[in-house]
Amino acid sequence: MNLTKALGTVGGLTLVSRVLGLVRDSLFARYVGAGFASDAFLVAFRLPNMFRALFAEGAFASAFIPMFNKKVGDPEGQGLDDGLAFAEAALAVLLPALVLMTLVLEIFAWPVTFALSGKFNGVDPNAFAFAVTLSRIQIPYLLFISLVSLFGGILNSLHKFWVNAAAPILLNLTLIVALLGFHNADPMITARNQAIAVSVSGLLQLIWLAWACRVNGVSLKLRRPKLSPEVKRLLTLTLPAALGAGAVQINLVISTALAASLLAHGSVTYIYLADRLNQLPLGLIGIGLGTVLLPMISRQLGGGEEAAAMETQNRGLELALLLTLPATAALVICGEPIAAGLFGYGKFGAADVHYTAQALAFFSLGLPSYVLVKVLTPGFYARHDTRTPVRFGVISMLVNLVLNLALIVPLQHMGPPLATAIASTVNTALLYTTLKRRGHFVADARLRSRAPRFALAALAMGAVLWTVQDRLLPYLHGGWGMRFAALTLLVSAGGIVYAALTVLFGAFTRADIAIFFTRKPAPTSSETE
Repeated sequence: MNLTKALGTVGGLTLVSRVLGLVRDSLFARYVGAGFASDAFLVAFRLPNMFRALFAEGAFASAFIPMFNKKVGDPEGQGLDDGLAFAEAALAVLLPALVLMTLVLEIFAWPVTFALSGKFNGVDPNAFAFAVTLSRIQIPYLLFISLVSLFGGILNSLHKFWVNAAAPILLNLTLIVALLGFHNADPMITARNQAIAVSVSGLLQLIWLAWACRVNGVSLKLRRPKLSPEVKRLLTLTLPAALGAGAVQINLVISTALAASLLAHGSVTYIYLADRLNQLPLGLIGIGLGTVLLPMISRQLGGGEEAAAMETQNRGLELALLLTLPATAALVICGEPIAAGLFGYGKFGAADVHYTAQALAFFSLGLPSYVLVKVLTPGFYARHDTRTPVRFGVISMLVNLVLNLALIVPLQHMGPPLATAIASTVNTALLYTTLKRRGHFVADARLRSRAPRFALAALAMGAVLWTVQDRLLPYLHGGWGMRFAALTLLVSAGGIVYAALTVLFGAFTRADIAIFFTRKPAPTSSETE
């Protein structure tokens, strides 16, 4: 399968989901604002968000897909039955474990919420009880989304990437419907209705994936739980991978907890909304590439095609830099107009916009690192090495914790984003140098030639945006149509300038454009240099 076309499929659907997510966040800012109600919901929402990243986009898929692929071999051959038998054995153990975990979290929701919030900088007991209730309402989402990861892993292995990529759309649509149809003048009631919608969306995603599996000839039967050697190996690979793959999410949990406990009410909301904007390119590029690269590299390595796996990872890194560097420049430079256009109305005032833009600028400094972690970790997981990423993930979390404690008081809401960005950069550097030292990744001539040209084009694009953003800012405080037009013009200007500069600097060629319209493998570096 062509890497660029596969990324286009996943990235296109992820774009739909992320755009709907921005609509959802805009409505949330309008109806809930930035205060205790929004902070309470977002702290409670952080737990299911973390599990979604760990399981649906991280640890379980990283461990399950290579093992499933090894059994399946050719998806059209007889190996599919062996793969599905393994999936049934995994489900038999996973389901009761998830039910037990859900019950335990429901019982201990109070200490879990306390750990995530530090009791919100001393709110009264009734207010904190409300936050605990929001956590309890959203906990069932963890059960649903973890099962979604199993079905999604099977479909990704069968190259049905679009089905799993479309599932998050249901989350955003459900929350949008809840905001439009069930908002209230009291932001506490609106926040509670959002919490209910989160769990409902998890159930809808599970139904969608289970139906898609059945349509594609995959039907899993429930068995008695049995810890077979293969299931034990799956668990052995999954547990450490959860920490390694979720380093960014765990860092965000730490940041959220410190912000909730040490900063003024509303700070969690500024950090959350900034992270959501930062997550847009991460979702389109990083998660899309990670989703596509893992099954591709594991299948190539399973077939003894070391050179092909190296080529795939080089092209993945190249695509990541091509798309991430301009996004970084744009978010750092244009955070104020972007935040104003998306969130600056209703209960979300001008000061809230400014603080969100500040947090966004510091988050975005680490955007290349967030994406490269998703690109580099498949090089470990495809070789069944989950221990190395988890070691680096722990180091990254320790760096994040130390920097959070050091920066959160002097920099306030900007401290946690900067700490997270630096910690992710440390993680990326460790992953890259280890792959290089082991000989599992060597940057080819094409990548070494194009990477600095991407950076130069992104910097030049940033300079152009810096000169035009002030002229657009007045139009970003009007109605929906005017805001949409101004944001579209800003994004389009940046995209056109960057595209022209990459061609001018020789970083992107007509041959690269042709890749999007052919199913042939991408040309090697020797064919393009």
